[in-house]
Amino acid sequence: MGRRGSVLVAVVALIGLGTACEAKSGSDSGAPADSDEPIVVGSTLSLSGAFAATGAIHKIAGELFVDRLNADGGWLGREVRWVVRDDESDQAKVATLYEQLISQDKVDLIIGPYATPNILSAMAVAERHGFTMPQHTSVLAPQMDYDCQFPGWSIGPEPNKFVPNQLFDAVASLPNPPAKVAILTNQNGSTDFVSYGSDADRAGAVSIAKQRGLDVVAEIRYPPTTTDWAPIATQVRDAAPDLVVNNGLGVDPVNLLQAMTQLNYSPPLMFSLFPAPGPPLGLGAAADGLLSVSIFEPNESTLDELAPEATEIVDEFQSRAEAADLPYTVFETQAAASWTAWEILADAVVGSGGLDQAALCDELHGNGATTTFNGDLTFDPEVNNFWPTTQTIKQVQNSDWVTVWPADRAAAELRRPAS
Repeated sequence: MGRRGSVLVAVVALIGLGTACEAKSGSDSGAPADSDEPIVVGSTLSLSGAFAATGAIHKIAGELFVDRLNADGGWLGREVRWVVRDDESDQAKVATLYEQLISQDKVDLIIGPYATPNILSAMAVAERHGFTMPQHTSVLAPQMDYDCQFPGWSIGPEPNKFVPNQLFDAVASLPNPPAKVAILTNQNGSTDFVSYGSDADRAGAVSIAKQRGLDVVAEIRYPPTTTDWAPIATQVRDAAPDLVVNNGLGVDPVNLLQAMTQLNYSPPLMFSLFPAPGPPLGLGAAADGLLSVSIFEPNESTLDELAPEATEIVDEFQSRAEAADLPYTVFETQAAASWTAWEILADAVVGSGGLDQAALCDELHGNGATTTFNGDLTFDPEVNNFWPTTQTIKQVQNSDWVTVWPADRAAAELRRPAS
C-alpha cells in the first residue's frame, strides 16, 4: 500500500487506539475541520535582537511557502494564514508567546522558532498542550525529547560527534593539514553541545580534536552577549593555531574576523558552526576560505539533480530577499531547513486529513515526510526523530559559499584561503 493509500487505514486506526500525544481536535483549536475559515499556523521568529539576521531568512522562506501553498489551494481546501510574533531573540519571551498563540489566539497549528534555546522553550509549551511542532534548526538531539517535535535540519542523533569528525576529516584531506587548533565556543545550548557534549555524553570538538592527535592550543568559551571581541582575537593570535574552530552563531565569525583584522592577524583556516550566511561575505577577502556546515547550497550541480520546482523556489526566494535588502539573498541552509519544516507540517496535515494534533504526530511517525531539499524523511522517536544527516561542509570561495566536502557531493575543491 502506498504512503497516501495508507492514510485512511491510519486515521481509522486512530479511533480505537491510544495516541502518542495528548489529543487536540481541530474544532478545539478554532474553526471545525470542514470550515471555510483559514487554517492558522502560529510561531515566533527572532525578527529583532541578536538572531535577527537569520530570523529574516526564515520569515521570507515561510512567507514564500505559504503563498505558494495558497496559490495551490491551501490545505484541506482552506486558505492557510501564518501568524508570526517577534520573540526579540529572547528565550524568556518565547514560552509566553507560544502560550498566547495556543491558549488565546487559538491557532490550529504551530511551527517552531529559530535558534535552539528558543526552540526548547517552544517545545515545552507544545508538549504541555499536546501540539505537534515541526522545527527548523535545533540540532541538540538529546534534549529534543518530545515525541511530537520534528526537525527540519538533522545532524543525526549525535551531532556533538558528527560535526567535529566531519570537519576534521575534511581538513585532514588538505596537502598540509592543520596540527594546532583553537576552539572558540558560544555558550549557547547547541554550540556548546557541539564543543563539549552533554551530561550523558561528554564527547565534543575539544575531546575529539585531542583524540585525533590535534594540539588544542586555545580553548575559549564566551557568552552569547559578548560585544568586546578584541581579547578573544588576541588570545587566538598569540596561540598561533593552524585552524580556528568557532562553534558560534549568527554574526560571531564576523565579529571575530573584524577583531582579528584590527590586530593585523588572519587565521590560516577558520570554521564557524552556525553563521548567518550573508554577513561574512560582506567582509570580502577577510572571510576568504571560511568553512561552515550546510544542508543545501544552490550550486548548479546540486540543482541539476533536483526537480525543477527546487530552482523555482530558489529563484523566488532570491527575488524576495533582494526586495527585503537582505545582505545575502541566496536560498541556502537556513532557508532549506525552514522549507523542510513547513513541508513536514504539510505532510502531517494532508496525510492525516485533518488538524487533530495526535493524528498529525502519528502520521509523521508512521509515514514520514517527502521534502524538496532533503528527500524522504523518516522519524523514529527512539532517536528523537532525527533522521540520517544530509550535512556537508561549505566554504567561502570567490565571495560565495560552495559545497566542498564530502568529495562525492562537492561543487568545488576544498582549499586553504589565499595568503
